[in-house]
Amino acid sequence: MARFYPELEARHRDFIATQKIFFTASGAASGRLNLSPKGMDSLRVLSPTRIAWLDLTGSGNETAAHLRHDGRLTLMWCSFDTDPLILRAYGRGHAVRRQAAEWAGLRAHFPALPGERQLIVLDIESVQTSCGYAVPMYTYCGERETLARWAEKKGPVGLLDYWREKNQVSIDGLPTGLLEDFP
Repeated sequence: MARFYPELEARHRDFIATQKIFFTASGAASGRLNLSPKGMDSLRVLSPTRIAWLDLTGSGNETAAHLRHDGRLTLMWCSFDTDPLILRAYGRGHAVRRQAAEWAGLRAHFPALPGERQLIVLDIESVQTSCGYAVPMYTYCGERETLARWAEKKGPVGLLDYWREKNQVSIDGLPTGLLEDFP
């Protein structure tokens, strides 16, 4: 059933490349845990021990707050087609913002997406696979364009205002660091 690996193997990277959705899980020492679905063309496997995703503006910024205060991060993919598999990558994460030295190098891996907020990087400590036998099968129908249209309509100034209002602290009051050192 479940097996652990020290890093992503080629078959794990191939599996990730075919998935249309992934899930992020994070938490701080106290307060709520956060579990979020992610999609669009926003994730890259950078090496067998490093993954990054282009984090888009959302109603909250829980992952960034949790990473700042605790650092633990889990990513999960599960197959919804005929070959059942669940893959988890466990490790330590951090948020990378536009003003950071590593932004340009990491950002180059992603297409332009409306509402870009920050990059989240996971340094993998272990990888786990499990069967996924009870996960139902679903058919992929396409990407939702709602978030992209919303972000385009807001524009850069509107997004900055939104970040100021909605993305500077977690639902438990933890600072996210999103606008620190922002020009």
